[in-house]
Amino acid sequence: MNFVVKLFPEITIKSRSVRKQMTKILRANLRTQLKRHDISADVQNRWDSLVIVVNEKHHGDANVRRHCLRILTHTPGIGSALEVTEHPFESLPQAYELIRDEYRDALSGKSFCVRIKRAGQHDFNSHQAEIYIGGGLLKETDAREVSLKQPEVTVRAEIRNQTLQIVGHEVPGLGGFPLGSQGEVLSLISGGFDSIVASYLMNRRGLKTHYLFFNLGGSAHEIGVKQVAHYLWNGYGESHRVKFVTIPFENVVSEILQHVETSQMGVVLKRMMLRAASQVAFKLRIPALVTGEAVAQVASQTITNLAVIDQASDHMVLRPLAAMDKQDIINIARQIGTETFAANMPEYCGVISVSPTTVGDRKLVEKAEQAFDMEVLNSAIGNARIQRIDEVLDGAEETGLDSLEQVYTPALSDVVIDIRHPNESSETPLHLTNNKVLSIPFYELDSRVAELPEAPRYLLYCQQGTMSKIHAHHLNQQQPGQFGVLLDPR
Repeated sequence: MNFVVKLFPEITIKSRSVRKQMTKILRANLRTQLKRHDISADVQNRWDSLVIVVNEKHHGDANVRRHCLRILTHTPGIGSALEVTEHPFESLPQAYELIRDEYRDALSGKSFCVRIKRAGQHDFNSHQAEIYIGGGLLKETDAREVSLKQPEVTVRAEIRNQTLQIVGHEVPGLGGFPLGSQGEVLSLISGGFDSIVASYLMNRRGLKTHYLFFNLGGSAHEIGVKQVAHYLWNGYGESHRVKFVTIPFENVVSEILQHVETSQMGVVLKRMMLRAASQVAFKLRIPALVTGEAVAQVASQTITNLAVIDQASDHMVLRPLAAMDKQDIINIARQIGTETFAANMPEYCGVISVSPTTVGDRKLVEKAEQAFDMEVLNSAIGNARIQRIDEVLDGAEETGLDSLEQVYTPALSDVVIDIRHPNESSETPLHLTNNKVLSIPFYELDSRVAELPEAPRYLLYCQQGTMSKIHAHHLNQQQPGQFGVLLDPR
């Protein structure tokens, strides 16, 4: 079980030194992720590609193969990846026999074509190899016909010097540049569609993305944002540890509501956020900020207002969604598995201007800010909490978690609720012989509690048990003692 990793095309056109550096970073990122998933494998550099050679002890292990494919489709910098079986190359007839045996079942009753890539010194070229192998397959298998334009099966192999690689499966990569190759940014994340997609695009472009959340009120919102940030990191950036910063902004919002002129409230709030973000970025030595703002999406996001907002910060502000339509943003959220996260995220629109200004005027905004007590902002910044992203769901700070019922074997009357993300639950379904199992993603739990069937106890299940504890604790505050945690029974 080996994989050939093709670089994203934009990497291949870089100068030799830049390409070498990016390939080195991608190789290190893949090694880190394989190690994180306890997969023993060597990642080899072959200049135009990387090759992952999986330890023989994992061969035939479907879970290892699934984890490898997930890593290869979610790691920035990869154009595509080929799952291959590798053999010593001796001669074209020997290569044909190996390819025939590999593809025999797949070709039965199907049209096909042969695509061979070749490198090195051989007494044949790629086209001659394709003709030779295609003729043999048509004669010695149950293939229906050769079709060069619309084949049902494409037989693929690469002959590189004295090595034959037979391609069994190709998966598209994420594209972009290797994570960490382009520096670091601090993304202002609210949990909505825009900030989630903006953060993802930064990761994809090779920027190590840290997260900053302004809590405008409510633990449910904070937990939700932590979950989606952790999902983004776990899915598209787990090769690098990053920070999650929370700043309590309730008092800032209250100060704005009480003392700032109504039409300027939205712009002033954004400026306060940028001021705070700039200080956090300075402390963490991060050179740029990221927001999910799109031009003209709301009143505070007109060009003139954005210009006034930017003047509150000394840091560069990147807006990857600036020219995107809302539906395009939602489509990306759906593609990366965060659409339902965003749709179910609690919202706290703490500052809503009446007749908000759409034509930013710096002098008017600064005049409105004169009534704002900056000590309130400084206090909020001083109370910022910085956590490692891999620790944000530990929940150690939550009182009452230790008293939760945690069981390995549910009682017959228990209803088990699988709260994992649909992608995770479909890959490894939870099967219990004696209990009813409901699949309700954690981000839908609050809205669907009322429809649960009657039961003396509900047990929440997730792979690590962390989110189950957080949500069980939260639900028990509303319905004491009814929710517990099912630890991994397998």
